[in-house]
Amino acid sequence: MTKYLISFEDGSMTFPDEELPDVARASMEVVEEARRAGVWVYGSGVIYPEASVVGTDGSVTHGPFSAGKERIGGFSIIDVPTRNEAIAWAAKVAVACRCAQDVRELMDEPDI
Repeated sequence: MTKYLISFEDGSMTFPDEELPDVARASMEVVEEARRAGVWVYGSGVIYPEASVVGTDGSVTHGPFSAGKERIGGFSIIDVPTRNEAIAWAAKVAVACRCAQDVRELMDEPDI
């Protein structure tokens, strides 16, 4: 099987605050469905605006960073046989979260 990253951009979830409980419930229903199907690996939202960037020289720059920079708002990792199945799961997440989702194949872990 292949692992896929399903993610959305920070700020793309635009709905009234009073709808957050419904969005959270719908999202958790998709997570539970993925768990029952045996494809769920991990997922989470990302806390902003705090961030740290560590350079190749070891230097550390602490955020917050500019609002213009693209940032992941949340993600899920699933393990499915095909890209089409990953896209089908992303469609369920998109409906639940009320925003478009990116789908990217993750590299296999190296044999060490």
